Formats: sequence, structure tokens, C-alpha cells
Amino acid sequence: MNKFGLFIAKHRKMVLIIATLLLLPSLYGTVKTKINYDILTYLPKDLESVKGQEILNDVFNSSSTGMLVIENMEPKDVVKVKENISQIHGVESVIWVDDFLDISVPKDMLPGELKKMFYRENSTLVMIKFTNESSSPITQQAIVDIRGVLDKQSFLSGMAAVLKDTKDLADKQTPIYVALAVVLATIILMLTLESTIIPFIILISIGYAILYNFGTNILLGDISYITKSLAAVLQLGVTLDYSIFLLHRYEEECEKLDNKEEAMGHAIAMTASSIVGSSLTTIAGFLAIAFMELTIGKDIGLVMAKGVVFGVISVLTVLPALILVFDKLINRFNHGTILPEFNGLGKAVTKHYRLFILIGILIFLPAFYGQRNNDVYYNLDESLPDDMESIVAFRKLKDEYDMMTTHMVILSKDIPNYEIKQMIGEIEKLEGIENVLSYQKLIGPSIPENFIPQALKDRFEQGDYKQVIINSEFKAATREENAQIEAIESIVKKYDKAGIVTGEGVLTKDLIGIADRDFKRVTSISNVAVFAIILLVFTSVSIPIFLILAITLAIFINMGIPYYMGNSIPFIASIVIGSIQLGATVDYAILLTTRFREEIKNGRDKFTAMEVAVKESAKSIITSGLAFFGSTIGVAIISEMELVKSLSAMIARGALISTGVILFILPGVLIAGESFIKNTTKNWNREKTEKAEKGRIVYESK
Repeated sequence: MNKFGLFIAKHRKMVLIIATLLLLPSLYGTVKTKINYDILTYLPKDLESVKGQEILNDVFNSSSTGMLVIENMEPKDVVKVKENISQIHGVESVIWVDDFLDISVPKDMLPGELKKMFYRENSTLVMIKFTNESSSPITQQAIVDIRGVLDKQSFLSGMAAVLKDTKDLADKQTPIYVALAVVLATIILMLTLESTIIPFIILISIGYAILYNFGTNILLGDISYITKSLAAVLQLGVTLDYSIFLLHRYEEECEKLDNKEEAMGHAIAMTASSIVGSSLTTIAGFLAIAFMELTIGKDIGLVMAKGVVFGVISVLTVLPALILVFDKLINRFNHGTILPEFNGLGKAVTKHYRLFILIGILIFLPAFYGQRNNDVYYNLDESLPDDMESIVAFRKLKDEYDMMTTHMVILSKDIPNYEIKQMIGEIEKLEGIENVLSYQKLIGPSIPENFIPQALKDRFEQGDYKQVIINSEFKAATREENAQIEAIESIVKKYDKAGIVTGEGVLTKDLIGIADRDFKRVTSISNVAVFAIILLVFTSVSIPIFLILAITLAIFINMGIPYYMGNSIPFIASIVIGSIQLGATVDYAILLTTRFREEIKNGRDKFTAMEVAVKESAKSIITSGLAFFGSTIGVAIISEMELVKSLSAMIARGALISTGVILFILPGVLIAGESFIKNTTKNWNREKTEKAEKGRIVYESK
């Protein structure tokens, strides 16, 4: 690595030219990468509900439905609105009363079923079936066009409208997230590093890595809006450590060598192994997320793991080149830092180590209980501002029509209409069913089947399938809704064993089951992967146990806080926060433990060794923790999307909690377990060398 380090140092201008040229394809890839705003599309393709969505899309050309509430409008004007919407590209059909009876029939004389379905005292309901799925660009543009023909008396609801509003909000706020993260990280680095200029140099080098990461996302096809919103600030937070490690080593080498190029070459060589080693735990944490059954985990995990790799490459190439190019400017604006020497901290945590262990044990039980009993939400609408157009319309749909979700039943065309009518009768008796929409309901002695308009039949019968639409009073992801879905599925299977029930509520129900399995899978994989890496780093069986237990305590505290504060958390947070916090902050524990082992090998007793380890490691750990906190807390403060806000708040809080646990509780655990560590670790306290003995004497003489 010495040759590599010297090459980077001597050819720094060439490195920067190549790195800058690579930004051009990266910018192209960033712009061209598609963004997915529909979390439900990440469900496994082999689910029956997902297969049902595909049938709706491929056969009926109507995998998405919108609900339009129009207030205080004459029937003839509603028909005009309907006709205008029908002409919009991406709209398959628009269903209203005039599809069943002539609008000249007074509202009071309509059949009770139609009146209940389409009218309330001051409003009427229009159903819009889109040609493509909710997240399709065609459907999203259709939402814009529909809103363009509506007035203030009209309210468009449905998943497609929610996704459109989510996209607009995410696109507006993401640049603000990044800018605020940069500002806060810069302030923290200015206060904790000894140069006013070096924070900008560090952030520029990380900016290169972020653009490389976002540019290569085009290879993945698309990324989720959650990944787009958080990836940059997360990458900034988790890779700042490596920049600080390199900087500190370079400053140390400059004290030994007069030649700056040689000093940087040695710094790169000496830092490379520790940075790569530290990054492996972070990469492992993110890759564990990629093993989620819900494929949004693959999206988040791969993007962030890739971001860490680019971060390491940038720290070992772009950052050294920038430091050497701007060396004079950096040294011109040196200043002191706000961080103390932490002599008192080292003494306190070693002297009272039993007390801190007891505090950790006392905190563990309520933290464990809190994180196990969090209130988790799965509905996208709960993460959006109440004043959004789609959310206002959603509330109105609920308040006036008792309609929260729509289920679609897909049946074989061979099922007789009289059986479908019987099936509908059974479904209508279920609790929470607002109405059922199907042409078979109109068939009877007064209206023979051949009287039903073919255009109306075509909306419910295509190819080898028939369709029934069920509107529910219950909200997706609730116990009542899930029980209702199970009852509907039971009835449908009685009439058609191959029948499928799908829709937002059914997909969300499947999402709940998958999220529970994913939490267990991701937690297990991340713990095993990090355990294996720490085991190899320390050639120890016990050290990985102690370090993972410490971070697990920090994770439980972080995850338990929402429970005791009475807050709900998004389902994705319950799955990924543990892996992110473990992978990103276990480096702090490794840094402390490495220094502790070094001092043990230098011949110190465990108490003195830990006092020195805490004193010497605290600055780096606190700087890294504060920088990680600063990179993410801004998003939590300003985000109007509750899902992104909650994730960012938990990541930011987790950085501080991990820092506290590692500096106050982990030292006591390592001191208490030192005998066990010695017996389960290779070369824990080898024979003292002459150099080590001299080092001990020099330190103690101070």
C-alpha cells in the first residue's frame, strides 16, 4: 500500500482530473435513474395478491382505481366532468350512475343500491379506472390532467393520487435534506477539527462518492423514493469517519516527516487497512437489508453498501489529493477545537465501571419491552401532511362515504352469474362492507342479463376473467380490515378455488406478514455478518459478543423511545434501523476495543489500559457520532413526510445513543470480561516488548 499511497500523493492533480471527469457519466446516471414511489410494488411477485394486480393490469387494463367526490353539482355537469376525464390519456373508464340508468331519473327514484353507492346529501361519487398501475408515469400524468379539469368542489382520492403527491413532495424536499445535512456536518466538523477549511475539503470528497453512487444506480433500473431521500445524507454520515481517520493519521505523519507527499503516502498506507476493515461492518449491515423478502430492502441495502464502497475509494484517492492541493490554505486557517482531552471521562468510566454496567442492565429491560411493543404503521397516507390534496380527498371519502379501501375480486369467466350474485350477497353481509359493484347485481326479474349494456359488462368481464369491486369502510392495515379480507377470501374460494382477492388492503395485509419475517431475517443476518467480521479482526470469540451486545442495547433504547413517547413508527424503520445502527456505529466500539487491546499489549493493567483507551478514542468517537447525528437530524426536523422524518430521527438519535453506550457502558463490560476475553482471544496480551515497556513508562511519567 505504500506504493499506492505515494502514487496518489505524487499524481494528485491527475487523480482529481480523472475523478472530476467521472462525474459527467455519474450526473447522467443520476438524472436518468427512475424513482419508484409505490412501496407495494416491492412485494414478492409470487404472492396471489400481486398476481391479481397483474391480471387487472394485463387483462382489464385497470390495476388502479381513483375515487372522485364532487360536491354540489348538477347531474348534467357531472356527466360533462365524466366525459372530460374519459378523454384523458391513461384513464381506462369512468363509472357513474349514468352507466346504469338515465340521469333524467330523479335521484330519489333510483334503486336503493345505486343511490347508496353513488350519492350523499350534497355530493356524488365517481369511480375512475386507470389503464396502468398507480405508480406508472402514464397514470401519474393522468392525475395531473384530471386535476386540471376539476374545480374546487371536486376531490380526487386513491393510491395514484397519493403517489403523485408523495413524488411532488419528495422531489421538492430532497435537495433541502442534502443541503441541510452538509451545513450541519460542516458546522460540527469546524467545531471538532483544527482547520476551518478542512471540513469543506472532506465534504467535497464525499460529494464525489455520493455522485458516483447515485450515478451507478441506473444499473439497478430504479430506486425507491425513500432511498433517494435518505441515501445521500446516510452516505455522508457513515463515511465521515473514514475521512477523519485519514486526516488524523496524515497530521500524525506530518509530525514525523518533512515531505508532505511521503507523509500522505504513509497515511494512506497505514489507514487503508483500518478503513477497509471498518467499512466491512457497515457494508455487512446494509447488505443484510438486501436480503429482505420485501424487495425495497434490496434497493436500500445495495445502494447504501455501494455508497460505502465509493466512500472508501474516495477517502483513499480524492481526499488525499484535495488535502495536498489545498495544503497551504488548510494550514492558514487553523484553530482550536471545542473538544476537551477527556481525561476525566476515562477516569470516571473505569473507576465506576460496575455502576455503569448496572445502569446498562437496568435500561435493557424497559428498552427491550418498548422496542417489542412499538405501534407500527403500514399505510403510506399516514406519512403525508394532512393538507395534501389526496389526503384531504381521502378524509372526505371516509367521512361522507364510509369508504377507506377498495378490494378487487377476480373470478373465472366460467362461474355462472347467479353464483356470483349469491357470492356478492354473502360478502355484503360482512361487517364493514360499504358496497359491492358488479353488473350481476342488476340482473333479476325486472332486468334480464341481455338488457345490460355491453359496454358496462366489458368493464367487469374481459378475456377469461370476471371482476367484482368491493368498497370497505375499514382502513388498510387494521385488524378489522385484515379479518374482513380473510372472510372475503373464504367466501370467494367457496365459489371459485382459483379466485383472487387483491387491492390496496390485501397488498398491505401481505406486507404486514412479510415485514415481520423480514425483521427477524435482517436482524439475524446483520448480527451474524458483523460477528464474523469482528471475530476475524480480533481473532476472538468473546469480543464480537460484547460489542454486538453493546450496540444491541443502543438499538433497543433507540427503538424503545417511540413506545414510551406514544409515537407510531413506519414499518420500514422497524426492519432497517437495527442493521443501519449496528453497521454504522459498531466501528466506534471496534475503535475503543482496538485501543484497549493495544494498551493491554503494552503491559498496562486493564484499568489503566481502558482509561488510556477512552481518553485517546473519545475525540474520534464523539466527532464521528456528532457528524453522523448532524448529517441526519436536519432531515428529521424539516421533512414533511412522516416516513422519512421518523427514519431520519431514529438514525440521528441512534448515533448519539450508540456513542453514549460505547463510551460509558462498553468500557465497564470489557473490564469485567477481560479475563474471559484473554482466554478466548488469540494474542490478547503477548509478552511485553522493550518498545512497549518504554511507551508505558513515558505515559505514566506524564
